[in-house]
Order: sequence, then C-alpha cells, then structure tokens
Amino acid sequence: MVNKLRKNWLFILLLLVIAVYMCVYIYQTSFISNGTRYFVLFDDAMISMRFAKNFAEGYGLVWNPGETPLEGYTNPLWVVFMAIFHLFPIPAPKISLFIQLSGALFLLANLVFVKKIAEEITDSLIAPYLAVILTALYVPLNNWSLQGMEVCVLVLLISAVGYLTIHSIKNEKFSKWIYILLFLGTFVRMDMIVPYLVYWGFLIIFDSKNRMKHIIWGAGFLAFSLVSQSLFRHYYYGDLLPNTYYLKMTGMPLILRLKRGLFVLYKFIRELNWVLFILPFLVLLFRYDKSTLLLALVFSAQLAYSVYVGGDAWEHKGGANRYISVAIPLFFILFVYGWEQIKNSLLAAVKEYKTIIGFLGNVGVVLIVFLSVLNFNFLLNNQNNIKRIFLLYKPLFIEANKENVRIAHAVKKVTTEQAEIAVIGAGSIPYFSERQSIDILGKIDSYIAHLPNRIPSGGLANIRPGHMKWDYEHTFGKLKPDLILGIWGDREEAEIYIDGFYTAVVVNGEQFLARNDSTEILWDKVEQFPE
Repeated sequence: MVNKLRKNWLFILLLLVIAVYMCVYIYQTSFISNGTRYFVLFDDAMISMRFAKNFAEGYGLVWNPGETPLEGYTNPLWVVFMAIFHLFPIPAPKISLFIQLSGALFLLANLVFVKKIAEEITDSLIAPYLAVILTALYVPLNNWSLQGMEVCVLVLLISAVGYLTIHSIKNEKFSKWIYILLFLGTFVRMDMIVPYLVYWGFLIIFDSKNRMKHIIWGAGFLAFSLVSQSLFRHYYYGDLLPNTYYLKMTGMPLILRLKRGLFVLYKFIRELNWVLFILPFLVLLFRYDKSTLLLALVFSAQLAYSVYVGGDAWEHKGGANRYISVAIPLFFILFVYGWEQIKNSLLAAVKEYKTIIGFLGNVGVVLIVFLSVLNFNFLLNNQNNIKRIFLLYKPLFIEANKENVRIAHAVKKVTTEQAEIAVIGAGSIPYFSERQSIDILGKIDSYIAHLPNRIPSGGLANIRPGHMKWDYEHTFGKLKPDLILGIWGDREEAEIYIDGFYTAVVVNGEQFLARNDSTEILWDKVEQFPE
C-alpha cells in the first residue's frame, strides 16, 4: 500500500488539487438569500430532490404529497440516493451541498479510471495525466455533475466499465463487475442501455474465450433490469414508461427530431473545432487496436443517441449536452492518444538527436493539450466560459437559482400551506416554497405530456425538448391554481383564462397572478396591486 502511494504520489497530488478546484466551484454556486447561504442544484436536479424529499418523508415517490403517483423523473436510483440525505436533519438551504460534494467524489473517482484507461492504451508517462487534466477542466461536465445531475455517476460507470472491459479482453478473463455496474447504471438512468449494448456486444465479438458467459450474464442482467423496472412502473405509476418519455419523445415527427439532433451535434462539433474533433478518428483509421476501437464506439454511440432524442433542452448554453458528457472522457483519452501517435510517427522518421527531439515532441503535445483545454471550453465564443475554467466567473444557472429562491420565499409569504401554484421551473420553487404545485410544461402532468409538441418558429435552434407542450385551458381554466408564477409562450393565449379571474400582485419585488376568489392567498401580505 505504501509503495503504491509512493509510486502514484504525483497523481494523488493532482487529485488533491482538482478536489480543491471542485470545492471552490461548488462554493461559487452558492449565494445569500434572506440572510442565509443557499446551495441549490440545477433546476432539473431540484425536481428529483422534491421527489426524494417526499419519498424520505413517507409520502412516496411523488412530486406533491397526497397526489396520484406520476413518474416525473428519469433517474430512479439517483432519486433514492438523494432521499438518503433527506433522512437527516439537514437544513433545506444546505442539503444540496451534500449532493454536490457527492458529485465531486464521483468525478474524482472517474479521473482514476480515465488514467487507468490511458495507461492501458499507451506507454506514455504524460498521456494519462493530460487526459485527466482535459477531463477535470471541461466546464460542461463539471456544470452537470457538480450541480446535482446524475451525469457524475454515469460518467464514472462508463469509464469504470471501459477500463474493466479493456483489462478483461487483454487478460482474457471474465469480469462479472462489468455487468453489475452496467446493470446499476440502467437504474440510475434507463438510457444507460446504450453503452450497455455497446460494451456487451463488443465483449461478445472480441472475447471469444468467454463468449457464452458474456451472452448469459449480459442478457440476464439486461432482461432483469427491463422487466423489474417495467413491473414497478406498471404497479406504482400505472404505466410502462416514465411521463418524461411521453413529454420529450412523442408529439413530434421523427424526421424533425433527428434533424434537430443532427443540427445540435453539428454545432457541438463546430464549437469543439472540426480539426481537433476529427483527429482521433483519423488516427484510428491508420493505427488502432481493440481498446481504442472500444472507446471510439462508446463515444460514437452517445453521439448517435443524442441525435436520436433530438439533443437536449440546454444546447444554447454550449458544449457537450448531458448525453454526450457522460462519454466525453473517452474522447479526451483518444484525443491525447492521437497526438501521441503523431509525435511517435514523426520521431520514428528522425535518425539523429532522438532524445532532444523526443523531449521537444513531449513539450509540444503538452502545449497542444493545454491550448485545447481553452479551445474546448470556448463555448459559443463567450469569453466568460474561459473565465469559468479558472473560476474567475460564476458557473452557469446560478442567477436563475437565485431568482427561484427569491420567488419561493415570496410564495411562502403570501400563501397558506394548502395553496396551489403554477410553475414553469418545476424544481427549486416547489422544493423551497413547500407548496402544492402544477407544472405548466407537463413534466409532472400526464395530460400535458401526451399533447403534440408546439413547434416554434425560427428553425431548429429554437426547438427545446421538454419545453414545447402546454395547454392553458387545462392548467389555468380547469386546474385553477391560486397563484400563477409565469406564462410560457404567447401571453395572449392565456389571457382568456386570466382576465377577470386573476389579479397581478407584487410581493418582495416579484410579480405574480393571484386568483381573485382564492382563500389560500394571504391578501394582507401582498405589498401592492400594480395598475
């Protein structure tokens, strides 16, 4: 053990530096509201936190206590993980910090496997460290992982299974942990089936010695995952698929969805830099083995999956979306490997001064990688994203989190505990206001989720999966919330259900629409009625 620590002292030191970096990042996501420091996750993660809170408090896996269960999350095991922290007396403003610190630990563990994979495919001493640095400093991966998304677990599982698969094939030894980890991954998020199938198929083809074991174990775990989750959904939620599936994957022509997926993939590759993106794949055309082929296949499968689902709702923020981020370390490993191969090819052509030229070649690779760190993070040509690498600028989504907490405080101030509020952001506001909530955009509304998508004008760039279904006759006219916190899309469409029934009010500087006849509004707390 002592010898291992001595041998890896430089890597351990690097991990400690990265750990400090992540802690500073997490602190920068916090803010002061009403005299208290809040740690708040990305709003989609806060939806999972609301399910987790209600689950821990005995209400079941529901968004609103007492409602008919509806699966408005896509990450069941992550919700259960979040619920564990809600069993302890942790104040609401601080509980997200523990999820963020967990995310940091998962990312650090991922870096261990990034290094291990790089060591398996190259003899270079510096390449594994360069792959680790590229991964550790990629802003989109840190944004998703350190702000509460299950990306931090999935990226670890994909990297760990990648290492185990490469190691297993090289040594011709069967590892059951490959299938155990992939199995767990499908419970974290069902679309982990994509890398599951790639790893499983690869092992069946290339590990002929253990082929039958791979067929049996892979099929068995995959079948058990699909059957058990489907039975649970059918029993608990009365459906075989999550509500979010209907919201995002139905009501839009397949061709349009694929066009949008290809469009955002094109933007991602262009932003990453065409030459730098293609380089690893060009190198693999001339020099590859089973290990590098595996990494390329898994990463390519995630790109293809992103295209299939039409990309993410947050493409306008730039960089790898949540589907691509989980495999981005594999790309970085191949990227460093590609430059190593170019350097080695040039060195092989040199007959004299090999030591000096080899040293200069290593320096060149290091410089290229560090310049690539800047290039890969120059998202949407926004210099603030470069500043985010060096923690000189606040992370993404923080201003929205501040606003949501302010709104939650205002809602608690002017409503009773029985009040119903209609929200666009279904995470932080319901979580911190502790009020029964109605989701305008349908993530937790089966009727809305099954509607056709409203395709926006302005082309593919304006399509946002999961944000294109609403019905104000249903939400405002039928459900009649006590307080409406926002209107999505064309306000004129909503006015028929608002005019004469709701009054604009201002509370703590926040403007809402309050139902005129509501007995759940504390009218004496309303600060003013604007003209």
